[in-house]
Amino acid sequence: MFLKIYRLNSNNPTPCYMSSQASGIDLYASLDCEVQIEPGEYRLVPAGIRIALPEGCEGQVRPRSGLALKHGVTVLNSPGTIDSDYRGEVKVLLINHGKKPFVVKNGMRIAQLVIAEVVRARIVEVDGRGDLEKTAREDGGFGHTGV
Repeated sequence: MFLKIYRLNSNNPTPCYMSSQASGIDLYASLDCEVQIEPGEYRLVPAGIRIALPEGCEGQVRPRSGLALKHGVTVLNSPGTIDSDYRGEVKVLLINHGKKPFVVKNGMRIAQLVIAEVVRARIVEVDGRGDLEKTAREDGGFGHTGV
């Protein structure tokens, strides 16, 4: 599979996998000036790239564990989904859950992009609940299986 990437900011590195078995491609902030995110605040940070995902795939924008652990900074809509027909700039919605302001600098690794295959379902509307197959779980929801 190929992922076509067009860099809008040639000063930043091309996003890449940081190890031979990494699942996510690191995304870099693409900024003209630093952005400060106050505790409890969220900001949309451009990644400075446009991508062309293969049809049948999605890009999942996920947090970087180091930013979450060290600073309490994560991706607000995690995982954020990039559809295969989107050609706009990739942006990352960061939120600061930490206790101190967090400064995002140009070229900083801010998130990771995981490419995943997507199965598109054919939607079939049924007449009533009885048309849904019964299961052992049925209505059991949040916490129904215990601790």
